[in-house]
Amino acid sequence: MMKLLKNEDAFTGLEAAIVLIAFIVVAAVFSYVMLGAGFFATQEAQRTVHTGSQQASTSLEIIGNIYGTTTSTTASSSINAHLKYIEFTVGNTAGGTPLDISQMLVTFVCGEKSEVITYDEEKSIVGSSNAGEEPGAGTWTVINTYNDVGKTNDAATNRNKLLETGEQFVLKVAFPDDGKILKPNTRFSVNLQPAIGAAFPIKKTVPSTLYEVNTL
Repeated sequence: MMKLLKNEDAFTGLEAAIVLIAFIVVAAVFSYVMLGAGFFATQEAQRTVHTGSQQASTSLEIIGNIYGTTTSTTASSSINAHLKYIEFTVGNTAGGTPLDISQMLVTFVCGEKSEVITYDEEKSIVGSSNAGEEPGAGTWTVINTYNDVGKTNDAATNRNKLLETGEQFVLKVAFPDDGKILKPNTRFSVNLQPAIGAAFPIKKTVPSTLYEVNTL
């Protein structure tokens, strides 16, 4: 009867080294995968935070007063007095990214009326050579600029649509229906929504006494 004997003499150091190397390679690959996943998750978290911060804040600010103009005044005892336009200056906050002013969405809300006020590029002083006319009802435009970046003697070719740090754009907004619903003591809001960033609301009440130019 044969007797089986277990002999491990053939298991040399070479085989042990191969097994050890295999374990090391597997562990290294696993570690690389885990580290890569961790780096990716960290980058995505940072991107989300930066995007959220950018969307929650706005680079737009109002500089100075907001003025309302009308063609009919209560000072002349007109019962049809109402606001027709508002005019104000906007700038870029410190450290803000340049804003393409033509991409800004402007909406008008008064009571149950809500309407988008469109950008009239042909009458804008930026990006157009036909500027100077009053915006039509339900439109807005840029009527003047200050501190143009890189401006030369040829202002028409240097007034681009980008609102950059240090620059100021004067906007004129014409209300829908010539603002006939904006009679004295009427509350309204004009919301400025840049392409990037949070909306900037302008909430005002029409003064009880209207003049040709009114500080709102």
